[in-house]
Amino acid sequence: MPCRGTHRSREVIGVRRALVVLAVLLGQLLVGQGWSASAARAADDAARMADAAGRVALIGVPGLHWNDLTRSDTPNLWALAEASAAGSLSVRTVGNVTCPYDGWLTVSAGTRSAVGYGCGAPPAPRTQGTGAVIPDYRYLIDVAGQRNAGTLGESLKAAGQCSIAIGPGAALALADRQGAVSRYHASPLQVRTTDLEQCRMIAMDVDDLIRPYLTGDRLPKTPEQLTAAQRREALRLADAKAGALLSVLPAGTTVLLAGLSDHGSVPHLRVAALREPGAEGHLLGAASTRREDISILPDLTATTLNRLGVPVPASVVGVPMRIGGEAGSFEQLERADATAQTMRSAKGQYFTALAVLQVLFYVLAFLLLRRHKALPWVRLAAVALAALPVTSLLVNLLPWTDHLQLFGGMLAWWAAITVLALAGPWRRRPLGPLAVVAGVTALTLAGDLLTGTTLQLNSFMGYSAEQGARYFGLGNIPFALLATGTLLTATVIAHRYPGRIGVAAIVVLGLFAMVLGGSGMGSDFGGVIAFVPGIAVTALLVAGKRVSLVKLGAFAVAGGVIVMAFSYYNYLQPPDKQTHLGRFVGQVLSGEAIDVILRKLDAMLATLLSPNLMPIVIVAVAFLIYAILRPEQASAGVVPAAFAHSPALRAGIIGTLVSGVLGMLVNDSGAAVLSMALALAVPLLLATGIGVIYRRTGSAPSVGEKLAGVAK
Repeated sequence: MPCRGTHRSREVIGVRRALVVLAVLLGQLLVGQGWSASAARAADDAARMADAAGRVALIGVPGLHWNDLTRSDTPNLWALAEASAAGSLSVRTVGNVTCPYDGWLTVSAGTRSAVGYGCGAPPAPRTQGTGAVIPDYRYLIDVAGQRNAGTLGESLKAAGQCSIAIGPGAALALADRQGAVSRYHASPLQVRTTDLEQCRMIAMDVDDLIRPYLTGDRLPKTPEQLTAAQRREALRLADAKAGALLSVLPAGTTVLLAGLSDHGSVPHLRVAALREPGAEGHLLGAASTRREDISILPDLTATTLNRLGVPVPASVVGVPMRIGGEAGSFEQLERADATAQTMRSAKGQYFTALAVLQVLFYVLAFLLLRRHKALPWVRLAAVALAALPVTSLLVNLLPWTDHLQLFGGMLAWWAAITVLALAGPWRRRPLGPLAVVAGVTALTLAGDLLTGTTLQLNSFMGYSAEQGARYFGLGNIPFALLATGTLLTATVIAHRYPGRIGVAAIVVLGLFAMVLGGSGMGSDFGGVIAFVPGIAVTALLVAGKRVSLVKLGAFAVAGGVIVMAFSYYNYLQPPDKQTHLGRFVGQVLSGEAIDVILRKLDAMLATLLSPNLMPIVIVAVAFLIYAILRPEQASAGVVPAAFAHSPALRAGIIGTLVSGVLGMLVNDSGAAVLSMALALAVPLLLATGIGVIYRRTGSAPSVGEKLAGVAK
């Protein structure tokens, strides 16, 4: 029995076929050729293409890497990829890793979804006539809270389109809100071309690669469970199943290939490919990531509906994939994941080392400063420590593929910034090194935002695509660095030009950085809320005004109003131009925002127990408070000396603390925001205080002189 919508589809195809024939004949007449056998063949060929136009086949191969594809082991998938636009797919849903169940459920919902417990393969459907039903499907909606489950299936049904599911995951993706699919087959060997021609939507779950990884129907807790030989064997089986479907697909079918899930305990970028006219040899990306070579799982839902001519529901957060510039070899896509993994594998050690260096610095500074010993070396260490965070961004200006090149490049930038800060003519000015380090940090991030945020992607201080937290714009830790760098740089100007010019510099530079972060370039929600009070407090203090709790609260509310204005404006844009700011407004209107806020709150609270982040906050704040309350005992008076030398710097430090604390409370990165603000600001404050003491005694910092000699 034909599925619902088949007769309507045939009528539409017949009308389209007649129009195509007429158009071809008119074209022949216009060029003076008249009716001929060649014209008839051209009309017939065009009509057959019209018949197939709008048909989409989604082939999901959970766990598929780009480095899995070879001519020998996976000839069918290799040929498909070669004829397609190719890119990386970020499969992140809700947890750190994505199982096949959650991957297919996300395609069904069009938004990041999860079944709500440790998961593995999607459930096997129960056949009913020519179709099937997912057992206990309503659990997902009524208990697991996945209210968007079934969006793809319902959209197809509302448009009068039937669909064909092959395999459990495909059935889950195409099921309506009752868990039913109109046509279901367990294997591609059960279908023929004539069967597939009856529906315009086809999906197939190729689970041969992922099945050997599942233990007790759960993903393993190891990065790689199979040997290389075992994985190749699983790939051959997956390729054969994909080839069986490809061999019977109607001509002209648009084919989507997606590696829909992870296969172990470590997230990876997966395969994304789109075969359609004009796609071959190009990159495949999406506006959702603002990357021409990266897309996300919900983009598959939007792309499918778009190619079928079916309206995309507002609840779908993905956007249709788009074909980008010319692609290189598959090796470039392999390196995209390898680069992310190189950075990811060392990220924990990097932040551990940063925390250890911070703690050691404050302990040694406390011991040496109270004895008035080795002050030049304390100043050198303070400047070098403050210069460290921005090097994780600048290193992406250099080519690197492994840990040696990564850390070697960071070390080179670290040395360059430290020498620049302490070896130039500004070294004799107390605020000179601070101006250099803070300025380089702020300019690096501003330049990155203006040029598409290529430096933050795959950086320790930024984000990586396979983790799926962010793909473009201003990350939470970079926000802390941008806000701190901007405020400190502005206070140097205010120190040099006190009065209205100084206040104007703080307001103008602060607002410029805030607009960069909060607009479509930065797309940072919490950063704007936190940055507005920091700018306002700094400007008021420099102007000699008092700041009360009422004013501080009003500034925070103003930040919220501004960011909501940014968000609402973005919400009014077309879906393919919206960022997560606009989508959040949509979630507020649909009632889904509470879930998002609760997830972010959980993430923020989790950072309060981070062994890498909280030590930085604790020792920096403790040292700062003690240095102010007991200046001679704690720091030889360097902090009060710095504040006495530059009241504007005192205002900048207070503004930084305001932004850092509020940023910690309103961002899901939590303590990471405050810790990085302190990691930049407090060492530079100490370096400035030591510079003031040198200026009083009339002696120049010996370390700065040595570095100046090296620079010359």
